[in-house]
Formats: sequence, C-alpha cells, structure tokens
Amino acid sequence: MAWKQNELTEMLNISSPIFQAPMAGGITTPELISETSNCGGLGNLGAGYMSSEEIREAIKQIRRLTDKPFGVNLFIPNEREDHVDKKELTAMIDYLLQYGKELGVEIPVSTQVKNYKSLYENQIEEILREKVPVVSFTFGIPDKAVMTELRKQGSIMIGTATNVKEAVELEESGVDIIVAQGSEAGGHRGTFHKEETGLIGSIALIPQVADAVRTPVVAAGGIMDARGITAAMALGAKGVQLGTAFLTCKESGAAEIYKQTLLNSTEEQTTFTKAFSGKLARGISNRFIQEMADQTTKPFPLQNDLTTSIRRKAAMLNQKDFMSLWAGQGVRMVKETTVKQLMKELILGK
Repeated sequence: MAWKQNELTEMLNISSPIFQAPMAGGITTPELISETSNCGGLGNLGAGYMSSEEIREAIKQIRRLTDKPFGVNLFIPNEREDHVDKKELTAMIDYLLQYGKELGVEIPVSTQVKNYKSLYENQIEEILREKVPVVSFTFGIPDKAVMTELRKQGSIMIGTATNVKEAVELEESGVDIIVAQGSEAGGHRGTFHKEETGLIGSIALIPQVADAVRTPVVAAGGIMDARGITAAMALGAKGVQLGTAFLTCKESGAAEIYKQTLLNSTEEQTTFTKAFSGKLARGISNRFIQEMADQTTKPFPLQNDLTTSIRRKAAMLNQKDFMSLWAGQGVRMVKETTVKQLMKELILGK
C-alpha cells in the first residue's frame, strides 16, 4: 500500500506508520510492545503511572525481545488544587467506601496521593539514562529543559493534541510528531486546555490539524483496520495510532474479563466518564460509571488514587461493574487475535 513508507517511517526507522497506543495501567506488556515493533510498527509503553524502577525493568525486557525502535509515554503532571475541600473529599471517600465494602476490599479507599511531579521527574531521569529512542507525552507539553536533554540524546518526541490550538502549541514547542486524538478514542482524553475543546471527531480533526502544522500528524481515534488507516491518510495523516484494536491481542496485559467484555460490546455502549480518575475518558459503561454520574469527582490524579483499591480488587474478582473498561467507539470490530496477525491485516489490508 502507498501509505507504508513515508517521512514518518523514515524518521522513526520503522517499516509501517502504525503505532500501538501507549495504554497505561499494565496493558502494554513488553511482549505487546516488542511484537508490534518486530512487525514493523512502533510499540509504546504506557508508563504514566510507573515508577522509574518499573520503567527500567520494562525497557530491559523490551530490549531483550526486540532490537527495533519503541516508545515510552509519560503524563505531564498538571497543577492540582492544593486545597481540596475537606468536606467534599470526605463525602467522596464515604461514598466510595460502600463499593469497597461490597467488594471486600481491606483498605477500600487510599488517601495516600502520589506526588506525581516527583514521579514524573524520576521517570524523565530514567528515560534519559536508558536513552529511549521515542518519547511521547500526554496531558501537556514538557518544559524546554526536558526537551533539550531528550534532543541531545537523539530521542524523537511526540505530543498529543485534541484540537488545532494544542497542535500548534506542540509544534511551537519543537516536538517531532503530533498525535491528533479524535473523540472516538478510548481511554483518557489528551486535552490540556478546557475539556470541552477536546471533543472533536477524527474526520474533522485530522485535516484541520494537518492543515495547521507542518509537523507530521498521526491520527488516533476509531481506527481499527486498514480501511481506517486509508481514510486517515486521505485526510492528511502520515501515520495512525490504534489502542482498542490491540487490547484483545494475546500479548495484551488486559484482564481476561476485560477482553471478553470488549469482544461482546458495541459502539453505543461506550461513554465518557470522570468516575474512575477525575479526568474525562471513554470506556464501556457499567454500574460504577452510572451510579457515579451524580457525584462530583475529585480532580485527576486524586480521584484516580481514591479508586485504585476498588478497581484492583474488582479485576481480581472478575467484577467488571467496578473496572475501568477503556474502549474506543470502534469496539465492535475487535478480534481475539495476536499482534502478528493484527499487524499483518493492517499492513496488507486483509
């Protein structure tokens, strides 16, 4: 196909402009990442919540499995309100305790909020030590000092935009590639301005971003097969990023109940929610999302930390009503497959 080789593949030294999305939370195993890269695409580690030690071990395993380029994705820490209303926080904790009790969680709600700024700084240090070939960022733009150090060691930098304004700001910052994330995408919105400005569908977003910047654009959101790739390229993208399509691969770290839920879900079952993390994300609707709809969630990452124990226990019990089942609107098209087979179908269009 004509889209197999272009400036993006040349820049990244890959044979096909197909990115496996960097999904945080244990989904992107070294096997998933390395197999994507071995098949000619770009595998990506979702390291947003990982400690520097965990990143180091994951990179070690990835490099043991592939000598091809791969990427690591980090979350830009946003300034959270220092003074969260204690009465509102107590009310949220009390509300969540009912779910913890139902699931039999020993410590239902963790109020030990991580220092995400410190976590991010340690992650950057590890990325620099490991000389990671590709580094991507979500929820913002890294500061100039970080970008300078990454550029010195030859890392290619990728930013995430959900509207033209964000894309232009990313280009001005000096990133090498921009991922344009349409509203169809599963998981968290990469928006770093007002949330309501980041809900543009891919078919409208991709050409407007491609027209506004000279930086190569990678399309994300709703792309599940070769038809989606062809459409994205026609709209001006130089590459594509798929997340949901990789979730049901054998190599994915998604829990079996999560995979089975995706395999039996349809596009109208996805919804936007802040219930689990405090940041807008698209996933399969369930009881927790529905019952939390009338609650005022705490800002990210506080809400994410408050619900961690509940989500982990739910996964252990195969209780999908309390799990964050992130998925894009193309979920009806997921298959039980392997990375090798999926990549073959994406590249050959079969």
